[in-house]
Amino acid sequence: MNAHFISEIYLDDIESRGYTIINNALSKSLTAKLMLDCYRINPEFSVAGIGRKHDLHVNKTVRKDKTFWFDDSSQAQLDYLALMAKMRVVLNRSFFLGLFDYECHYAKYQQGDFYKKHYDAFKGRSNRVFTTVFYLNTPDSGGELIIYKPKSKQVEVCIKPQAGTLVMFESERFMHEVSPAGDDRYSIAGWFRMNASISGVIDPPR
Repeated sequence: MNAHFISEIYLDDIESRGYTIINNALSKSLTAKLMLDCYRINPEFSVAGIGRKHDLHVNKTVRKDKTFWFDDSSQAQLDYLALMAKMRVVLNRSFFLGLFDYECHYAKYQQGDFYKKHYDAFKGRSNRVFTTVFYLNTPDSGGELIIYKPKSKQVEVCIKPQAGTLVMFESERFMHEVSPAGDDRYSIAGWFRMNASISGVIDPPR
């Protein structure tokens, strides 16, 4: 795991502004293996939906990307999840959080694909605490992640996809969108979650 994951600089970013951008977060070798894993499972990518569980539905006016949820079918996936587990421990120790797991999927945006403004969590209604986006390739154009200032239409930051860059932000705090892709854009979208359990039943992922 790169030292970037435990750098006080990035923890300070999260504490002070609610998001951080970590360049070269993973080794080039693991990034390449994750990209190869996407090529391996490309036929199994499916059109992304909106909502969760029984409310899940497809709406191509809101998002047009395709996804594949991690299924532990490759060493690359296992290695990435192991790094996120270490990061979860650091976040819990630094901010006294009760993050109990991490869920993620590959995301593929082809030319013209987008994801309009949305929150990954709604205050008091979700167990997602931090959103992560890890870029696997560097498209020639488009596909920027646009994060908006809290409760504002003003842009906080616009992030161009760059292989090896990890972005993390508070899921409830920031509305965000992905601009139309100019060519293929691959990433891993993930969430550090708290347990919204009821009567001792663990809340399932997705």
